[in-house]
Amino acid sequence: MARGQQKIQSQQKNAKKQAEKKKQQGADQKSAAKAALVYTCPVCRTQMPDPKTFKQHFESKHPKSPLPPELVDVQA
Repeated sequence: MARGQQKIQSQQKNAKKQAEKKKQQGADQKSAAKAALVYTCPVCRTQMPDPKTFKQHFESKHPKSPLPPELVDVQA
């Protein structure tokens, strides 16, 4: 078992490793989430992950606007 200065150094080293690991993981999650947002509403520029959600959004938020051609054949 480490004692005194050796213990403090070990704790600092471990804390640094954990911080780097957490920072790297956070960036990966953000980029993955951003890549998953494929469809963009032409009216309000909101991004959605799949066509079903996109069609539901469009029908509920923009009922007076004509349906975009990419949503015509989508089953909601």
